[in-house]
Amino acid sequence: MPILSVQNVTKKYASHTALNNVSLEVEEGSVFGLLGPNGAGKTSLIRIINQITGPDSGSILLLGKKLNPDLISEIGYLPEERGLYKKMAVGEQALYLSQLKGMSKNDALKKLKFWFEKFEIKQWWNKKIEELSKGMQQKVQFIVTVLHEPKLLILDEPFTGFDPINANLIKDELLQLKAKGTSIILSTHRMESVEELCTHIGLINKSEKVLDGSVKEIRKKFKSNLYEIEYKGNAIGFANALWSGFELVESKNIDGTMHAVVRNINNASPNDLLKILLPDVEILSFKERIPSMNDIFISAVSNTNPQH
Repeated sequence: MPILSVQNVTKKYASHTALNNVSLEVEEGSVFGLLGPNGAGKTSLIRIINQITGPDSGSILLLGKKLNPDLISEIGYLPEERGLYKKMAVGEQALYLSQLKGMSKNDALKKLKFWFEKFEIKQWWNKKIEELSKGMQQKVQFIVTVLHEPKLLILDEPFTGFDPINANLIKDELLQLKAKGTSIILSTHRMESVEELCTHIGLINKSEKVLDGSVKEIRKKFKSNLYEIEYKGNAIGFANALWSGFELVESKNIDGTMHAVVRNINNASPNDLLKILLPDVEILSFKERIPSMNDIFISAVSNTNPQH
């Protein structure tokens, strides 16, 4: 069952259409990558889910119920523009924001102690936010976002400002939260984070959804039928063996080893390709070229030009 169901949502600002009839589903316990170029409509959708604004038409269900103020406590939201009070002490602020989410002071203190120890930041409790680096402020804001154990976590560019070590720390925490059943929407331009974390994606371009589904299925849909093969043996024999159903796209000799890229034209199986090559050459490595999320993003955005 989807934890979040976005149904035919449209949102306009004066003459600008931010979202045009967008429908998406976020499965329970998944990490959903909400992708798209700048200005595509992602932030508008996030603001509607958080009930900061409302849709002009369409509806959104969270946990099977129509969005309403009672459901706000089920969401944790880390916006791209961070919003901590610079002059306020870290601990005091974390406590205040936790209580805004409906936590009792005692519960909040207990959980904050756990998280501050886990992130090794106990010594920051009495420091003012303005004394912390951008990355340190991020850690505090992340803790405040997850502290009330929301069922749906929405993170907008969560790795901005982090060095690689702290970015990995946050990634590990997200995977642990997912393992405990938290559903996560990750909006990011960092495709390597999508590769590492996301089970599903939805891509919005020019206010319209152009792609969504499981990462596995989308990769399959965009695959190029190319195989990368390293081999030893005669390059002419290799090329001749491909005469039926395959095309040699690239061939080069690197330090005595041949590297070839072969296109499968007739949807033959990888075994068929191996079968015709093995009598002529010694195969050292053989792998299908799987498109990266970056390739898919660029391809999907380039191939769509919605008409309004």
